[in-house]
Amino acid sequence: MTDYFVHPSAIVDDGAEIGARSKIWHFSHVLAGVVIGSDCVFGQNVMVGPDVSIGDGCKVQNNVSLYKGVTLEDDVFCGPSCVFTNVATPRAFVNRKDEFAATLVRRGASIGANATIICGVSVGRYALIGAGAVVTHDVLDHALVLGVPAQRVGWVSRSGDRLPDDLVCPRTGERYRETEQGLALAQPDE
Repeated sequence: MTDYFVHPSAIVDDGAEIGARSKIWHFSHVLAGVVIGSDCVFGQNVMVGPDVSIGDGCKVQNNVSLYKGVTLEDDVFCGPSCVFTNVATPRAFVNRKDEFAATLVRRGASIGANATIICGVSVGRYALIGAGAVVTHDVLDHALVLGVPAQRVGWVSRSGDRLPDDLVCPRTGERYRETEQGLALAQPDE
């Protein structure tokens, strides 16, 4: 008896660890060495691994592959058919498995449908990657990035709302301030 759900059409290899209340849906495959936190949901046709780390509360939509070297911190959202690469210059006839580059998606970040994350980058906390964007460089905390290649066009709050110039979230009233890493919540006396 397990405390997570795996659809009968999905495959979980021996040596994978899956946290409580996580769900793995139709035709997905979790390879050995993968560690998945609690309360995660993996849609149809998701491939994870080997040796991928996924935090608690992550949502990975249909048709996403998370390759070796990808780390998702807690509460990350991966939209349908978003793409993670694992080498910078792939060729079918050249073996580059020793060149896999690590990709880190920080807590609370969201990646839109059909976006591409080039290996070796970090996506900042609570950043929002627009649908179809191609991320070729690190993304700051709370940045809203769009386009090919992705460029910062604004800031978003923890709740995902676009922030106006005063950096006050229209939904929650939370105030933000600029930092070297992007944005951070402002302290009450700031």
